[in-house]
Amino acid sequence: MPDGATAGAAQAAVIRRRHVIYVEGYDPQGAKGYYRLFDRSWARFLKVWPLKARLSELAVDSQDFAHWNVEAAGPNWQVVTRYDFLRQEHIIRANMAEPLLRQIPRALAWALDYLVSGAIFRVLRASPYFGLVLLYFQIMLIWWLALAVGGGWLIALAAMHVLGLGGAASVPIGILGALAIFFALRPLANRLFLIQINNHWPYLCAFARGEASCFDAPIEACAQRVIAAVRANDADEVIVVGHSGGGALAPAVIVRALELDPDIGRKGPPLVLVTLGSIAPGAALHPQAVRMRAMFARLAVEPSVLWIDSQSRADVLNFWNFDPVEGIGARVDGRRCNPLIWKVRFGDMLSRQFYWRIRFNFFRLHYQFIMASDRRAPYDYFLLVCGPVPVAAWARDPNGVLAAFAADGSLAAGDLPGAARPAQCSG
Repeated sequence: MPDGATAGAAQAAVIRRRHVIYVEGYDPQGAKGYYRLFDRSWARFLKVWPLKARLSELAVDSQDFAHWNVEAAGPNWQVVTRYDFLRQEHIIRANMAEPLLRQIPRALAWALDYLVSGAIFRVLRASPYFGLVLLYFQIMLIWWLALAVGGGWLIALAAMHVLGLGGAASVPIGILGALAIFFALRPLANRLFLIQINNHWPYLCAFARGEASCFDAPIEACAQRVIAAVRANDADEVIVVGHSGGGALAPAVIVRALELDPDIGRKGPPLVLVTLGSIAPGAALHPQAVRMRAMFARLAVEPSVLWIDSQSRADVLNFWNFDPVEGIGARVDGRRCNPLIWKVRFGDMLSRQFYWRIRFNFFRLHYQFIMASDRRAPYDYFLLVCGPVPVAAWARDPNGVLAAFAADGSLAAGDLPGAARPAQCSG
């Protein structure tokens, strides 16, 4: 690979080493699944950008972390990225493996609580599409139960009137029929993500309220990793990325790191929080979500850490054109510095034919934040985490940064657009 210090890439803002710490959403596929996703998308990315590159194998370090390394180089730049993955799959799989007799009452209690507390109406006002998504998963769970109960009732009636059985004999038959229908529909419920989503939200809401949760241990481990990465001072920037449900946990990681070391963002390489397609407001809008609102209020006034929140209109599973601090009712004491909101257009990233093919595959679109593009675009996840431009520069002037790359992938000499501007606090 070429020397990263060659002519044209000597400006101080160019990144040569980067440390990424990725916080996943509530996804049971875990490190191996995300590595496969990264590997496939990396190959697709290289069809658009003619770079020299090498992706290492997945290394499982511990129960808490796995990692892989990425080397990428253009004609006049070279970047080595360490990509840490916070492992939660063992927790998520254990949660989803709980008996349905425990999961379903808890999910129904969550749905009722969102109705009685008015949280669902707050969500619908903030993001009608996201609110409808939550209602969809709640209603589909109820329909699953209703179909099983209704089918069992019809089977009991048939046993009475067709087979001539008495009530005492038909009731057990109806119960068995209801159970058979319920479990027969479970594969469909899995494919529709009913179990995964309805399992996730009660835990996420408990976390948002400040109760002890399954997320506390991973957050603590990740905060320690962030502190170690910054103190090591062997990267030009340290980025904590949270996608989807990780958009609720990654901010908690930064807040906890600041609690453990208040100077963590002031010494060593820049520390940047990037939330992509975050679902956090959906939990933070609950009246009792005091922990999450306090957490976001804390980050809003922290000048030593840049928080970038990426949103897309095409993604119904995030909050588009939404202020994740003021919009959730967080009380901010001080001058606001964060977040910098980056509005992303998936239509710029994908061919028109492919975009419309996946337009109504909502989960696929939701993952586009961390997948490769069909074309060069102002937002490109792989250039963000593996390219030579600081993430802050991309977020502040994405079109300008994109224009700084030549057709062969070289980076234009001179100052990068947006690179030198510090985070500004507002009154």
